[in-house]
Amino acid sequence: MRPAELDRLTVGQAADRYVELVRAKTLTGALSPATAEVYARDVATLVALAGEQTVLDDLTGEDVDAILLAFARKPDGRRTADAGGGARQSASSQARFRRSISALFKHAALTGWVQLNPMALATVTAKERGGLRPERRALTREQAQGLVGAARSLSEEPQRPGRRRDQRTQLRDALIVLLLAAVGPRVSELVRANVEDFYTNDGVRYWRIFGKGGRTRDVPLPRDVATVLTAYLDEGRPATQDKALLLSWRGRRLARGDVQAVIDRVLREVDPAQRRSVTPHGLRHTTATHLLADAVDMDAVRRVLGHSDLSTLGRYRDELPGELEVAMRAHPLLREPKSG
Repeated sequence: MRPAELDRLTVGQAADRYVELVRAKTLTGALSPATAEVYARDVATLVALAGEQTVLDDLTGEDVDAILLAFARKPDGRRTADAGGGARQSASSQARFRRSISALFKHAALTGWVQLNPMALATVTAKERGGLRPERRALTREQAQGLVGAARSLSEEPQRPGRRRDQRTQLRDALIVLLLAAVGPRVSELVRANVEDFYTNDGVRYWRIFGKGGRTRDVPLPRDVATVLTAYLDEGRPATQDKALLLSWRGRRLARGDVQAVIDRVLREVDPAQRRSVTPHGLRHTTATHLLADAVDMDAVRRVLGHSDLSTLGRYRDELPGELEVAMRAHPLLREPKSG
Protein backbone atom coordinates (compact mmCIF):
# COMPACT_ATOMS: atom_id res chain seq x y z
CA MET A 1 0.00 0.00 0.00
CA ARG A 2 1.38 3.39 -0.98
CA PRO A 3 1.98 5.98 1.75
CA ALA A 4 -0.56 8.81 1.86
CA GLU A 5 2.12 11.42 1.31
CA LEU A 6 3.30 9.91 -2.00
CA ASP A 7 2.83 12.43 -4.82
CA ARG A 8 1.65 10.56 -7.95
CA LEU A 9 3.32 12.85 -10.46
CA THR A 10 3.59 11.98 -14.12
CA VAL A 11 7.04 11.83 -15.69
CA GLY A 12 6.29 15.11 -17.46
CA GLN A 13 5.22 16.88 -14.26
CA ALA A 14 8.22 15.59 -12.32
CA ALA A 15 10.56 16.65 -15.11
CA ASP A 16 9.15 20.20 -15.16
CA ARG A 17 9.55 20.59 -11.38
CA TYR A 18 13.02 19.09 -11.36
CA VAL A 19 14.31 21.22 -14.26
CA GLU A 20 12.92 24.35 -12.57
CA LEU A 21 14.87 23.40 -9.42
CA VAL A 22 18.05 22.71 -11.39
CA ARG A 23 17.89 26.05 -13.21
CA ALA A 24 17.27 27.84 -9.90
CA LYS A 25 20.61 26.49 -8.68
CA THR A 26 22.39 28.54 -11.34
CA LEU A 27 21.25 31.70 -9.55
CA THR A 28 23.16 30.70 -6.42
CA GLY A 29 26.22 29.48 -8.29
CA ALA A 30 25.64 25.86 -7.24
CA LEU A 31 25.47 24.87 -10.92
CA SER A 32 26.78 26.48 -14.08
CA PRO A 33 24.17 27.41 -16.71
CA ALA A 34 25.79 24.98 -19.16
CA THR A 35 25.52 22.08 -16.70
CA ALA A 36 21.92 22.96 -15.91
CA GLU A 37 21.04 22.87 -19.60
CA VAL A 38 22.67 19.45 -19.98
CA TYR A 39 20.48 18.15 -17.14
CA ALA A 40 17.43 19.77 -18.73
CA ARG A 41 18.17 18.19 -22.11
CA ASP A 42 18.67 14.73 -20.62
CA VAL A 43 15.48 15.00 -18.56
CA ALA A 44 13.55 16.00 -21.69
CA THR A 45 14.93 12.89 -23.39
CA LEU A 46 13.77 10.80 -20.42
CA VAL A 47 10.26 12.23 -20.82
CA ALA A 48 10.24 11.34 -24.51
CA LEU A 49 11.45 7.77 -23.88
CA ALA A 50 9.34 7.01 -20.79
CA GLY A 51 6.16 8.76 -21.90
CA GLU A 52 5.00 12.13 -20.61
CA GLN A 53 1.81 10.75 -19.00
CA THR A 54 3.48 7.74 -17.35
CA VAL A 55 3.35 7.96 -13.56
CA LEU A 56 6.91 8.35 -12.29
CA ASP A 57 6.38 5.93 -9.39
CA ASP A 58 5.22 3.22 -11.81
CA LEU A 59 8.66 3.02 -13.48
CA THR A 60 10.54 -0.16 -12.54
CA GLY A 61 14.16 -1.18 -12.83
CA GLU A 62 13.28 -2.97 -16.07
CA ASP A 63 11.77 0.25 -17.41
CA VAL A 64 14.95 2.13 -16.56
CA ASP A 65 17.02 -0.55 -18.35
CA ALA A 66 14.84 -0.17 -21.43
CA ILE A 67 15.19 3.64 -21.31
CA LEU A 68 18.99 3.45 -21.00
CA LEU A 69 19.28 1.06 -23.92
CA ALA A 70 16.84 3.08 -26.02
CA PHE A 71 18.95 6.18 -25.40
CA ALA A 72 22.12 4.27 -26.36
CA ARG A 73 20.57 3.35 -29.72
CA LYS A 74 19.21 6.84 -30.32
CA PRO A 75 20.93 8.58 -33.28
CA ASP A 76 23.24 11.42 -32.28
CA GLY A 77 22.90 14.24 -34.79
CA ARG A 78 26.20 15.79 -33.64
CA ARG A 79 28.23 12.79 -34.82
CA THR A 80 28.95 11.46 -38.31
CA ALA A 81 26.35 9.04 -39.64
CA ASP A 82 27.37 5.42 -40.08
CA ALA A 83 26.27 2.84 -42.65
CA GLY A 84 23.25 2.04 -40.54
CA GLY A 85 21.82 5.52 -41.10
CA GLY A 86 23.00 7.45 -38.05
CA ALA A 87 25.74 7.50 -35.46
CA ARG A 88 24.61 6.19 -32.08
CA GLN A 89 25.28 7.73 -28.68
CA SER A 90 28.86 7.46 -27.48
CA ALA A 91 29.65 5.62 -24.24
CA SER A 92 30.42 8.94 -22.54
CA SER A 93 27.03 10.37 -23.60
CA GLN A 94 25.31 7.27 -22.27
CA ALA A 95 27.14 7.58 -18.94
CA ARG A 96 26.18 11.26 -18.73
CA PHE A 97 22.52 10.46 -19.46
CA ARG A 98 22.54 7.81 -16.74
CA ARG A 99 23.99 10.32 -14.24
CA SER A 100 21.35 12.89 -15.17
CA ILE A 101 18.34 10.63 -14.69
CA SER A 102 19.91 9.10 -11.59
CA ALA A 103 20.05 12.58 -10.06
CA LEU A 104 16.38 13.11 -10.91
CA PHE A 105 15.31 9.81 -9.30
CA LYS A 106 17.41 10.52 -6.21
CA HIS A 107 15.58 13.83 -5.82
CA ALA A 108 12.26 12.07 -6.49
CA ALA A 109 12.91 9.57 -3.69
CA LEU A 110 13.78 12.35 -1.23
CA THR A 111 10.69 14.42 -2.04
CA GLY A 112 8.16 11.57 -2.07
CA TRP A 113 7.55 11.35 -5.80
CA VAL A 114 8.55 7.65 -5.78
CA GLN A 115 8.44 4.96 -3.10
CA LEU A 116 11.62 3.30 -4.33
CA ASN A 117 14.39 4.66 -6.54
CA PRO A 118 14.19 2.44 -9.66
CA MET A 119 17.85 3.16 -10.45
CA ALA A 120 18.73 0.78 -7.60
CA LEU A 121 17.09 -2.02 -9.58
CA ALA A 122 18.58 -1.16 -12.99
CA THR A 123 20.84 -3.91 -14.34
CA VAL A 124 22.31 -2.36 -17.50
CA THR A 125 26.06 -2.23 -16.93
CA ALA A 126 28.60 0.25 -18.26
CA LYS A 127 30.04 -2.48 -20.46
CA GLU A 128 26.65 -3.13 -22.07
CA ARG A 129 26.08 0.57 -22.69
CA GLY A 130 29.59 1.06 -24.06
CA GLY A 131 29.25 -2.06 -26.19
CA LEU A 132 26.51 -0.40 -28.22
CA ARG A 133 29.03 2.12 -29.58
CA PRO A 134 29.32 1.66 -33.35
CA GLU A 135 32.73 3.20 -33.80
CA ARG A 136 36.11 3.53 -32.12
CA ARG A 137 37.00 6.88 -30.67
CA ALA A 138 40.77 7.00 -31.16
CA LEU A 139 42.16 7.94 -34.56
CA THR A 140 44.49 5.46 -36.21
CA ARG A 141 48.13 6.50 -36.53
CA GLU A 142 47.59 7.52 -40.16
CA GLN A 143 44.48 9.54 -39.33
CA ALA A 144 46.18 11.25 -36.38
CA GLN A 145 49.25 12.03 -38.45
CA GLY A 146 47.05 13.53 -41.16
CA LEU A 147 45.38 15.84 -38.63
CA VAL A 148 48.68 16.78 -36.96
CA GLY A 149 50.23 17.39 -40.38
CA ALA A 150 47.38 19.72 -41.34
CA ALA A 151 47.83 21.63 -38.07
CA ARG A 152 51.57 21.98 -38.65
CA SER A 153 50.99 23.28 -42.18
CA LEU A 154 48.49 25.76 -40.82
CA SER A 155 51.00 27.04 -38.26
CA GLU A 156 53.58 27.58 -40.98
CA GLU A 157 51.33 29.78 -43.11
CA PRO A 158 52.52 33.39 -42.99
CA GLN A 159 50.32 35.75 -41.01
CA ARG A 160 48.77 38.13 -43.52
CA PRO A 161 48.36 41.63 -42.07
CA GLY A 162 45.78 42.50 -44.74
CA ARG A 163 43.32 39.94 -43.46
CA ARG A 164 40.51 40.76 -41.06
CA ARG A 165 41.29 39.79 -37.48
CA ASP A 166 38.71 36.98 -37.56
CA GLN A 167 40.61 35.42 -40.47
CA ARG A 168 43.99 35.38 -38.67
CA THR A 169 43.31 32.36 -36.50
CA GLN A 170 45.56 29.75 -38.10
CA LEU A 171 48.17 29.74 -35.30
CA ARG A 172 45.47 29.42 -32.64
CA ASP A 173 43.71 26.63 -34.51
CA ALA A 174 46.99 24.77 -35.05
CA LEU A 175 47.85 25.11 -31.35
CA ILE A 176 44.44 23.76 -30.27
CA VAL A 177 44.76 20.64 -32.42
CA LEU A 178 48.39 20.01 -31.43
CA LEU A 179 47.69 20.36 -27.71
CA LEU A 180 44.69 18.03 -27.94
CA ALA A 181 46.52 15.42 -30.03
CA ALA A 182 49.86 15.50 -28.24
CA VAL A 183 48.88 16.14 -24.61
CA GLY A 184 45.28 14.86 -24.50
CA PRO A 185 43.74 17.39 -22.08
CA ARG A 186 40.06 17.44 -21.27
CA VAL A 187 38.35 20.10 -23.34
CA SER A 188 37.41 21.92 -20.12
CA GLU A 189 41.10 22.02 -19.14
CA LEU A 190 42.00 23.42 -22.55
CA VAL A 191 39.50 26.28 -22.57
CA ARG A 192 40.33 27.16 -18.93
CA ALA A 193 44.04 27.49 -19.71
CA ASN A 194 45.64 30.89 -19.13
CA VAL A 195 48.83 32.30 -20.60
CA GLU A 196 50.46 32.24 -17.16
CA ASP A 197 49.93 28.45 -16.95
CA PHE A 198 52.76 27.92 -19.44
CA TYR A 199 56.32 28.30 -18.21
CA THR A 200 59.85 27.28 -19.12
CA ASN A 201 62.15 25.28 -16.84
CA ASP A 202 65.67 24.29 -17.86
CA GLY A 203 64.89 24.93 -21.52
CA VAL A 204 61.68 22.83 -21.50
CA ARG A 205 58.24 24.38 -21.93
CA TYR A 206 55.62 23.11 -19.46
CA TRP A 207 51.86 23.43 -19.18
CA ARG A 208 50.47 23.52 -15.66
CA ILE A 209 47.05 21.96 -16.16
CA PHE A 210 44.32 22.57 -13.59
CA GLY A 211 42.29 19.38 -13.67
CA LYS A 212 39.36 17.71 -11.95
CA GLY A 213 39.06 17.76 -8.19
CA GLY A 214 41.40 20.72 -7.84
CA ARG A 215 44.39 18.60 -8.91
CA THR A 216 47.17 20.11 -11.01
CA ARG A 217 49.78 18.47 -13.20
CA ASP A 218 52.78 19.89 -15.01
CA VAL A 219 53.16 18.36 -18.46
CA PRO A 220 56.21 19.03 -20.67
CA LEU A 221 55.26 20.05 -24.21
CA PRO A 222 56.82 18.32 -27.24
CA ARG A 223 59.22 20.67 -29.01
CA ASP A 224 56.97 21.15 -32.07
CA VAL A 225 54.01 22.07 -29.86
CA ALA A 226 56.14 24.48 -27.80
CA THR A 227 57.30 26.18 -31.03
CA VAL A 228 53.72 26.75 -32.19
CA LEU A 229 52.78 28.01 -28.71
CA THR A 230 55.57 30.60 -28.83
CA ALA A 231 54.56 31.70 -32.34
CA TYR A 232 50.93 32.04 -31.28
CA LEU A 233 51.79 34.12 -28.22
CA ASP A 234 54.12 36.34 -30.25
CA GLU A 235 52.08 36.73 -33.43
CA GLY A 236 48.63 35.14 -33.29
CA ARG A 237 47.04 35.99 -29.98
CA PRO A 238 45.02 39.24 -29.94
CA ALA A 239 46.42 41.97 -27.71
CA THR A 240 44.12 42.04 -24.69
CA GLN A 241 44.11 42.20 -20.91
CA ASP A 242 42.25 38.87 -20.80
CA LYS A 243 44.47 36.18 -19.29
CA ALA A 244 42.91 33.34 -21.32
CA LEU A 245 45.26 31.47 -23.65
CA LEU A 246 42.71 30.78 -26.38
CA LEU A 247 40.71 33.74 -27.56
CA SER A 248 38.03 34.33 -30.16
CA TRP A 249 38.58 37.00 -32.79
CA ARG A 250 36.56 39.29 -30.51
CA GLY A 251 39.16 38.78 -27.80
CA ARG A 252 37.00 36.58 -25.55
CA ARG A 253 37.86 33.22 -24.02
CA LEU A 254 36.89 30.33 -26.30
CA ALA A 255 33.96 28.16 -25.21
CA ARG A 256 33.92 24.36 -25.25
CA GLY A 257 31.74 24.30 -28.36
CA ASP A 258 34.20 26.47 -30.27
CA VAL A 259 36.89 23.79 -29.97
CA GLN A 260 34.94 21.27 -32.05
CA ALA A 261 34.48 23.88 -34.78
CA VAL A 262 38.26 24.42 -34.84
CA ILE A 263 38.93 20.67 -35.17
CA ASP A 264 36.41 20.39 -38.00
CA ARG A 265 38.03 23.34 -39.78
CA VAL A 266 41.49 21.76 -39.60
CA LEU A 267 40.07 18.39 -40.66
CA ARG A 268 38.98 19.94 -43.95
CA GLU A 269 42.68 20.36 -44.79
CA VAL A 270 43.42 16.65 -44.27
CA ASP A 271 43.71 14.29 -47.24
CA PRO A 272 40.33 12.48 -47.56
CA ALA A 273 42.14 9.12 -47.35
CA GLN A 274 43.34 10.04 -43.83
CA ARG A 275 40.35 12.09 -42.70
CA ARG A 276 37.94 10.97 -40.00
CA SER A 277 35.76 13.14 -37.83
CA VAL A 278 36.79 13.27 -34.19
CA THR A 279 35.77 15.09 -31.01
CA PRO A 280 38.10 16.69 -28.45
CA HIS A 281 37.46 13.68 -26.22
CA GLY A 282 38.31 11.42 -29.15
CA LEU A 283 41.70 13.13 -29.39
CA ARG A 284 42.21 12.42 -25.68
CA HIS A 285 41.60 8.76 -26.47
CA THR A 286 44.01 9.07 -29.40
CA THR A 287 46.77 10.40 -27.14
CA ALA A 288 46.35 7.58 -24.63
CA THR A 289 46.06 4.88 -27.27
CA HIS A 290 49.20 5.78 -29.18
CA LEU A 291 51.37 6.53 -26.16
CA LEU A 292 50.48 3.14 -24.69
CA ALA A 293 50.88 1.37 -28.04
CA ASP A 294 54.42 2.75 -28.26
CA ALA A 295 55.18 1.21 -24.85
CA VAL A 296 55.34 4.50 -22.98
CA ASP A 297 55.28 3.80 -19.23
CA MET A 298 51.68 3.49 -18.07
CA ASP A 299 52.22 5.67 -15.03
CA ALA A 300 53.68 8.42 -17.24
CA VAL A 301 50.58 8.26 -19.47
CA ARG A 302 48.37 8.38 -16.38
CA ARG A 303 50.12 11.54 -15.21
CA VAL A 304 49.89 13.18 -18.65
CA LEU A 305 46.13 12.55 -18.77
CA GLY A 306 45.59 13.53 -15.15
CA HIS A 307 44.11 10.31 -13.76
CA SER A 308 44.51 9.31 -10.14
CA ASP A 309 44.25 5.59 -10.86
CA LEU A 310 46.00 3.43 -13.46
CA SER A 311 42.85 1.34 -13.93
CA THR A 312 41.10 4.34 -15.49
CA LEU A 313 43.45 4.17 -18.48
CA GLY A 314 41.54 1.17 -19.77
CA ARG A 315 38.64 3.45 -20.71
CA TYR A 316 40.95 5.61 -22.81
CA ARG A 317 42.65 2.81 -24.69
CA ASP A 318 41.32 1.62 -28.05
CA GLU A 319 42.67 -1.34 -29.98
CA LEU A 320 44.73 -0.53 -33.05
CA PRO A 321 44.70 -2.60 -36.25
CA GLY A 322 47.75 -4.86 -36.40
CA GLU A 323 49.15 -3.83 -33.02
CA LEU A 324 49.39 -7.41 -31.71
CA GLU A 325 51.38 -8.46 -34.76
CA VAL A 326 53.76 -5.53 -34.30
CA ALA A 327 54.15 -6.30 -30.58
CA MET A 328 55.02 -9.94 -31.22
CA ARG A 329 57.48 -9.11 -34.00
CA ALA A 330 59.32 -6.84 -31.58
CA HIS A 331 59.16 -9.28 -28.64
CA PRO A 332 61.91 -8.27 -26.15
CA LEU A 333 62.80 -11.89 -25.27
CA LEU A 334 63.44 -12.86 -28.88
CA ARG A 335 65.71 -10.03 -29.93
CA GLU A 336 69.24 -10.91 -30.88
CA PRO A 337 71.61 -10.03 -28.02
CA LYS A 338 73.87 -7.08 -28.67
CA SER A 339 77.44 -8.02 -29.43
CA GLY A 340 80.35 -6.70 -27.37
